[in-house]
Amino acid sequence: MTPSPIVFLIDVDNTLLDNDHIQSDLKRHLEREFGVAARDRYWAILEELFTDLGYRDYLGALQRYRVEHPQDIHLLSMSSFLVDYPFANRLYPGSLDVLERFRSWGRTVILSDGDVVFQPRKIERSGIFEAVEGNVLIYIHKEEALDDVERRYPAEHYVLVDDKLNILTTVKKAWNSHVTTVFPRQGQYAHDRNLIAQCPSADLTVKRIGDLLDYDLPAILAGQQSVQFSQEVIR
Repeated sequence: MTPSPIVFLIDVDNTLLDNDHIQSDLKRHLEREFGVAARDRYWAILEELFTDLGYRDYLGALQRYRVEHPQDIHLLSMSSFLVDYPFANRLYPGSLDVLERFRSWGRTVILSDGDVVFQPRKIERSGIFEAVEGNVLIYIHKEEALDDVERRYPAEHYVLVDDKLNILTTVKKAWNSHVTTVFPRQGQYAHDRNLIAQCPSADLTVKRIGDLLDYDLPAILAGQQSVQFSQEVIR
């Protein structure tokens, strides 16, 4: 396969979608429908699975919770809440416009971690799947699957957009000048001072995904940003 001149690789959770908001909605629903104890137990299971798997398995946590409460018929409403959640309402402003802009410059691909049911559902119902013409890759640990990414979407250069600075750092070490890393400072991981302190800066840092609409392609590839914003990031 002939390499494309450029391929854009875009994360989903807290990059295109406000996943922190989704989690808050889920916690409120759990407390309202099942009580504080059930909410806390479900969340504890979810975090245990996150430690084991490296991604949050919402449906897997629900199944494990069900094993502990086999006669709780109200769990059906929980599964409906997850599957039918209006993910399109949690897109960050400008997310789909950014994908459209990227598509005008080169092939645009979703590169995400997650399970094999809930994560694809989230990407489809939010409108992201259609916005990237079905170019979606979901791995358990995407930073460990770079060879597969290159095989499926070979490119002379990649642009990786992700809210996790450690992911950007890992990919930068692997691909070096073959990739431009973009760090939208959205969500809990993007504001984790300890995590940020452990990693070098991305090639380009923006406050929010929609800010990329103010950049042309050469500016993104050059990692250009205002001195004022750079100082704000340092603070």
